[in-house]
Amino acid sequence: MKIDLEDVTFLTVIRLDSVCRLENLLASIHFLHKNFKCKIWIMEVDAYCNGIIKKLIGKKAEYHFIEDHDSILYRTKYLNLMAETVVTPFLCLWDADVIVPTRQIQEAVLKLRTKEYDVALPYNGKALDTSMCIREVYMQKEDPLFLCRHQSKMSFLHDGLNLKGGAFIVNANVYREAGMDNLQFYGWGSEDFERYDRLNNLGYKIYVTEGVLFHLSHPRGINSKHPNAHSLISSEYALYKTRVSSADNLKEIIKLRDISFKQ
Repeated sequence: MKIDLEDVTFLTVIRLDSVCRLENLLASIHFLHKNFKCKIWIMEVDAYCNGIIKKLIGKKAEYHFIEDHDSILYRTKYLNLMAETVVTPFLCLWDADVIVPTRQIQEAVLKLRTKEYDVALPYNGKALDTSMCIREVYMQKEDPLFLCRHQSKMSFLHDGLNLKGGAFIVNANVYREAGMDNLQFYGWGSEDFERYDRLNNLGYKIYVTEGVLFHLSHPRGINSKHPNAHSLISSEYALYKTRVSSADNLKEIIKLRDISFKQ
């Protein structure tokens, strides 16, 4: 029986840069569709639409395409476009390559429903990279319990750093009031950490669920790493600026940022 998450919309922005990425996306959508009654929204951003994703996902998810010829995927921009139109009380920023045990997702949403918390991470910050070998077996089994049983064979993503993204569930109104994703992050960077720290500094209550997140391995192209030194410096500066700002300063920054990007 599917778990009732009809008050949650899962948002994924995708650009296909490999067959592995496509397979991961399909596996992730299938996992959500199989286990939850929820809304799933996929936005593909690319130079042209080949129709592959739309055809393969069928009615499991809502699909939209945006034409964009930039080689860098402006993920924060497109997540914000999606978040602005979400009508469910909660939304989840969901990466195309992740699987999270169903119990952890359910627990995170239940905490938000109590209104004691505004944000919930459905994992403890530790993400395990499956390896290509275990990923291939998972593609055949499509059983999250298989991943749980073989955790000892996986390595921590990003050297075991406490991550804040991949699966991020939040009260939709809170997310919009807090400025949504920071558009200063262009391309791959530290936007997940900045988002978490900004909401925390603004005083919103954050719940962290026990258990790990599984990352389905894939080749890492230009949109899975910093494209250049300028991108790295800009990303880290934006993160630092948020971390040292008070709630009042952040509110003023969000107001000015909204005015600037809307002009």
